[in-house]
This record gives sequence, structure tokens and C-alpha cells, in this order.
Amino acid sequence: MPLARKIGAGLHLDRIDSQGYRANVGIILSDESGLVLLGGRIGQSGWQFPQGGIGLRETPKRAMFRELREEIGLEADDVEVVGSTRGWLRYRLPERYVRRDALPLCIGQKQRWFLLRLRAAKSRLRPDTTARPEFDRWRWVSWWQPVEEVIHFKRQVYVHALTELAPLLAPLEVPAPPAWPAEWRLAALP
Repeated sequence: MPLARKIGAGLHLDRIDSQGYRANVGIILSDESGLVLLGGRIGQSGWQFPQGGIGLRETPKRAMFRELREEIGLEADDVEVVGSTRGWLRYRLPERYVRRDALPLCIGQKQRWFLLRLRAAKSRLRPDTTARPEFDRWRWVSWWQPVEEVIHFKRQVYVHALTELAPLLAPLEVPAPPAWPAEWRLAALP
């Protein structure tokens, strides 16, 4: 059963399951040529796909549209939902990122990934639609490039999501993945 998490004096309405995984959505936004949007974390050197938590009363799809609006300023009419991963993809947080003072304890994330195709002009993208933006820059990159740029503990989930969703880009053809180090490969696949 999902639980709310107490942080400081407030209540954070995350869905954290009994195993300690926070429910989350990830967004792979593709343009007409098959490039994907990668966002630069504000004030950091890291890059990632848009993503965010699923609220207690949200469906994954509703959370995806909320995150799309909050993180990159797009509305449902600006994109086409091409597909989503069949199930949850999980990653564990390294010990130094686990907040031991937050209850219930969150040890990682379980994510449902969505592949979207941009239907609006790229000029519609806006990182400044909330008081606390996630990104301060972005760029369009080749399909597999995000695996090399994301923080190390998310790599297997990125490989899994990109591998599972690549066939949905048809008629565009996604090239074969590069020869990554073994620990990046599909150990996360069932």
C-alpha cells in the first residue's frame, strides 16, 4: 500500500511501496527525427530525462502529463503518447542518497516510462513554469546518448526503457546500442 512520507514539518504525498520504492514516471520525448530531449539539472552538471513522482491519487499517465507541464512546459495537446513500458523499472539509490530521517524509508524508485512524440514547435518548451524548475538547459540527442550522460545508478533503467520503447518509434529506425560496459547492460530486464 502506498504511504505518505513525513519530511520535516510537512507531509510529502509520494507513493512509496512496502519495499521502499517511490513510484515515479519517466518521460522520453522524441522529435520528428527520433532525437530525444535531455534536460540539464539546474545548478548541476548532470543530465537526465524529465521524470517525477506519482502522487497518492494519481495514475501514472496523469502524473506523466503533470510532470510534462511542470518540467518542460508542455501540455497534453503538444505531444502524442506513443507507448509506455509494460511494468515498473526499478533502481536502488546509493546509500549516500538514502534519507534515513524520512519515513517511510525510500531506498529507490520504481518507474513507469512513457515515450512521447513532440507535435508542437520546439519553441513551446519552457523550463520556467514552476517556482522550482528542474532544468536550466536542454538539448536534443541521439536515442542512446542519455545512457552515457545520466548518473551511474540510473543507467540500467535507461537501457531497459530505451530498449523496450525503441520499436515504437517506427517507421524511424533506432540504431543498435553501443558496446557499453557490462554493468550498464540489461541486467534489469526480467
